[in-house]
Amino acid sequence: MKNIFKYLFFASLFAGIATGCEKTEVLPFYKSGTAPSLSSSTSTIAAIPADSSKSIITFSWTNPAYAADSATSKYVLQMDTTGGNFAKATSRTVVGTTSTSYTAKEINDIMLGYGFTHGKTYGVDVRVISSYGNNNDQLASNTIKLQVTPYKIPPKIPVPAELIIVGSATIGDWSNPAPTAAQEVAQKFALIDETTYAGIFYLNGGKQYLMLPETGKWDHKFGGTSKTGGELLVDGAVPGSNTPAPDASGWYKIVVDFQTGFYTVTPVANEVPMNLYGIGDATVAQWDNTAVGGQSIARKNSIWFEGDLPLSGGKNLKFISTLGQWQPQFGKGDSDGLLGANYGGGSDPNTISIATDGTYKIKVDFLTNTYTVVKQ
Repeated sequence: MKNIFKYLFFASLFAGIATGCEKTEVLPFYKSGTAPSLSSSTSTIAAIPADSSKSIITFSWTNPAYAADSATSKYVLQMDTTGGNFAKATSRTVVGTTSTSYTAKEINDIMLGYGFTHGKTYGVDVRVISSYGNNNDQLASNTIKLQVTPYKIPPKIPVPAELIIVGSATIGDWSNPAPTAAQEVAQKFALIDETTYAGIFYLNGGKQYLMLPETGKWDHKFGGTSKTGGELLVDGAVPGSNTPAPDASGWYKIVVDFQTGFYTVTPVANEVPMNLYGIGDATVAQWDNTAVGGQSIARKNSIWFEGDLPLSGGKNLKFISTLGQWQPQFGKGDSDGLLGANYGGGSDPNTISIATDGTYKIKVDFLTNTYTVVKQ
């Protein structure tokens, strides 16, 4: 037994000596660099489609002087909307070089990706973050500010000739066309510019809907996965086929931008009436709110009413939505052209003054809450 213990003792001693003699490599220590200083070749970008393939801006920055081969230094250039704090930044990574350039198309695509409108100028923040190649010692540069005006490109999704909404979330349910002519008109979007449709609809909370490019057909459809808006999906790309309505029932503005391929859904405070009538001493019915004769203004879609009325000069005009009722009532708001309203319980809007006798084209827009009264 003594011999066994003696053997174990010398074996352990030998192992300890062997381990102690093994040389351990010292890990290298790299000092911190210096935050890079960023600059750009221009601070204003207003390109045109013909410039799409041209390099229009170059970003340059100083070497952070890391304690390693500069060819391994990593740089991430970030862009975000001014005030966005780079929370939704687009990024480009370059290694071993202290500059990078963008074409007009690259910048334009980034701007349109933020939902920016072509022809309008926006503020953009840019910075670069440097690091060792393994992402250690990240250092952010100064932030520079650009003024960028996107240019118009062909729409991401071809613009349909019309757009309607159907579904269990709508007043017409899944009927296509809608059950009545009035409901069919109320479920139409209005084309508010070359590539954008908008509408105001009552949506049943927790239900579903689709947007169709042609009344009475199911061949094509548009929709999305978000209750509040997002990427516009087409035909079979619509997951589950239907778009979820917001949780709460109410009136919502839906804007569909075929230029960028996005839609938005936002609540609105007031409803859009099914009908609209001119009333006042300028009309043939005077102030009789039960008479129809020549007062009706046709509804064109979910947001617009438009029609011609014979009106008397030196008199006054308002609008009501239900015969025999004084509210909802519409008229002049804070200034000419702005629509004032009393949906009940508030103060009535001012009257609209008519200068001279004649036939007037009237348009009332519940999307922008404006009106026009133009003599023909």
